[in-house]
Amino acid sequence: MMQLPATATLAQAGALLAQLDAAPDAIDASALVVFDTSTLALLLEARRRAAARGARLAVHGAPAKLRELARLYDVEELLSLEPT
Repeated sequence: MMQLPATATLAQAGALLAQLDAAPDAIDASALVVFDTSTLALLLEARRRAAARGARLAVHGAPAKLRELARLYDVEELLSLEPT
């Protein structure tokens, strides 16, 4: 399981994207405090990679604000965000 850090913004996106090479099927988002739309892009890429392997991505511990952002961009169902 990949653990997202407290801060996951565009500045950290490259490093976080590199961690997706480990092909996680689950991501723990419970530590997220500061994030932006690049976090949604990262989660969508993780979902795409999991689907390419025939797996389903699970995002655990999604903070309410992340779920709200996903709802705003209409990707909440795609990401299957599980609340904290």
